[in-house]
Amino acid sequence: MTTVKSDAGRVLVVGGFGAVGATVTAALEDWSPGRAVPAGRSRGVPVDVTDPGGLGRALDGLGDVAAVVLCVEPPDEGAARACVERGVHLVDVNATPRLLDGVAALHDRAVRTGATAVLSVGLAPGLTNLLAARAHEEVGGADRIDLTVLLGTGERHGADAVRWTVRSLAAPPGGARPARFALPGHGTRTAHPFPFSDQYALRAGLGVPDVTTRLCLDSRALTAALFGARRAGLGRAARHARVRRVLTAALGAVHPGGDGFAVRADAWRGGRHAAHALTGSAQSRVTGLVAAHAVRTALSGALPPGVHHIEGLPALAGLPETLAGEGALALHRPEV
Repeated sequence: MTTVKSDAGRVLVVGGFGAVGATVTAALEDWSPGRAVPAGRSRGVPVDVTDPGGLGRALDGLGDVAAVVLCVEPPDEGAARACVERGVHLVDVNATPRLLDGVAALHDRAVRTGATAVLSVGLAPGLTNLLAARAHEEVGGADRIDLTVLLGTGERHGADAVRWTVRSLAAPPGGARPARFALPGHGTRTAHPFPFSDQYALRAGLGVPDVTTRLCLDSRALTAALFGARRAGLGRAARHARVRRVLTAALGAVHPGGDGFAVRADAWRGGRHAAHALTGSAQSRVTGLVAAHAVRTALSGALPPGVHHIEGLPALAGLPETLAGEGALALHRPEV
């Protein structure tokens, strides 16, 4: 099968008109005008990822696509397979472990066609993975990593992100417990276990047996109410489709806070402890910038073929500094 050269071709941004995709498209246009091609169900190049052959037909019809940035959640790994089989690079911003595992299973096929697929792209997963890898290295190989994520409730997120949040509330919290960490600019906060995919990827990728990601919101009252409701049975109720639809509509309509975020990664090995953190605003925009930098790096030929989570790619390890230099976020070293 003929593969696409990294230095040629356009970038198809699936979901290119949403909060994340619009940032990806704009960044690519700044770097290389005319290269980004936004796609969606009703605008731009027509692509419906719920159609099993939809993305493949779009790629064959365009003919000169070198990379795809997937900013919407497909039902399975079919969209990724369409890219890999054609030797087209993929940057996937999805955060559902089941889907990421399905894409990871395409690794050998991607190596054969010369395609690179980058997973765990965004804020969490994404920048959390990179901070965790740094802390892990500093302690000489962690036996425990804690990730803490604070999100702003004032930001309007895409429909996929809201649906993912509601599904995650329905997931059993497991054996991890809430914990308190100091977050730059937000004080010491209580965060609650939440099934971000970074914790699963890092256990395998870094070989750390104990990794937990916790979530809090900029509103202390809303954090307490949301996780109090989960303890009272909201999670079980949200397993029903009708309840999920109601919750999705409610969370999509309520925006009581700001758009600031903070993430922190702590690693321990025996008595050694290291921590890294970052803060910023507009989570969707930062996710889009991470994806844009990842696809630009893939097109440069600096990434190996195959399927890789972001923390496994040394060429992307400096993304936090890159984004800080562009004014998208600020880096911090919390006291430990």
